[in-house]
Formats: sequence, C-alpha cells, structure tokens
Amino acid sequence: MIRKIIQIDQKACNGCGLCASACQEGAIGMVDGKARLLRDDYCDGLGNCLPACPTGAITFVEREAAAYDGAAAKAAKAPQPAAPLHSGCPGSQARLLQRQEAEAGAAAAPAASQLRQWPVQIKLAPVSAPWFSGANLLVAADCTAYAYGAFHQDFIRGRIALIGCPKLDEGDYTEKLTEILRQNDIKSLTVVRMEVPCCGGIEHAAVNALKASGKFIPWRVVTVSTDGRILEDR
Repeated sequence: MIRKIIQIDQKACNGCGLCASACQEGAIGMVDGKARLLRDDYCDGLGNCLPACPTGAITFVEREAAAYDGAAAKAAKAPQPAAPLHSGCPGSQARLLQRQEAEAGAAAAPAASQLRQWPVQIKLAPVSAPWFSGANLLVAADCTAYAYGAFHQDFIRGRIALIGCPKLDEGDYTEKLTEILRQNDIKSLTVVRMEVPCCGGIEHAAVNALKASGKFIPWRVVTVSTDGRILEDR
C-alpha cells in the first residue's frame, strides 16, 4: 500500500539516538552508530521522532510500505532476557570492559581501575546482560567512591558495580534492582552507602529488591563515613 512513512538521511544522522528513544513503537533502532527504520510495519506514521532529531535527518515520504501493525510493534518491544539494550545517548551503550588479571601472588597496581562493565548508573544499566551471569554484585552510593580511597581495590575489584544517589535520582531503585536479581544468576550482593541518613534509600532499595526477587544469596551492607572510614560492615 502507498502510505506516509519516515525516511532517515544517513549522512545527516549524527547517531545521537534521540529518535530511537522518542519512537514509542520501536520502529527506529541504532545500527552501526546510525538510526535506521527497522521495519515499515512498526512505523505508525505519526512522526514522534521528527522533533527529537537535532540534525533534521528525518522526514516524511509517501511510498509503498507495509501497513502499520501495532501488535507486532508491541511484541517487538517486549523485554528480551539475554540481550543488553541500547538507545538514546551513546554514553549509555552497554559494554564489557576487559581487565588484565594480576598474576598469582601479585597485587594489582593501587591506581588501576577495577571497573568491569559500562554503564554503571543504576538508571542506565540493562536489566539483563552477559556480565551479570555468576556475578558478585556491588550496589553503591556514588559518593562512596570519593570518600573511601581504596574503593576500587576493596569493593569494585571482582564485582559488577552499579551506583546511584537516592537523594538526587528521581524514583526508587527497588523495581530495577529486583529485576536484575531475578533475571540473572547473581552470586552475592554488597551494598556500600554513606553514613548520611538520605543514603539509607539505596540500602533499603537493594535489600527490598533482594527480598522481592525471591533469591537467597549472601549479602552485606558497608557504611562509609564522610571522612573515609568504614563505620560498619554487616
């Protein structure tokens, strides 16, 4: 059938991913760093993506195209357990970071980063990703890494790290953390928080998520003082 549908100028596209985020039907995806129309029948022709594009790379054309199939578009957007997702800001693209392990008996260099994956923000992290399989999970308040000098060596090393600030971030982390724990083979949970009262939110979210997930795994909560001391480890 002939109908109105979007067209993306690949030369004008800067790969920002804003159109993919704006498309409620999942018709647009990021392929090789550029926005692409994935399937004609996912595009409803309403153009929510047009105002989101900062370079004007998206326009309407009238051409032969499959009819819009709302049911297929909805099914395609359903969560897929094993696939890390990416849309929007390129800085949120999930990736595994390769770290060379220290030789047996040798300590890692004190200044060496121990981060093993990206992104680290709880809000940006995928619910399911390969690095969660068999992982020891660290959920930390973002200030802890600044207050505690040996944070990489003592807490990030050997763990998958997720960070957040319950005072500054909107919403609660419990639902996201519950799904991460429920959908992945997490071996242990470590929560690192600051001594300040507002930081209790990240502890409560992590502990409540563990309970809601139905998993029974070892867990601990470490509290760090504002001057960089460990006040409690339980």
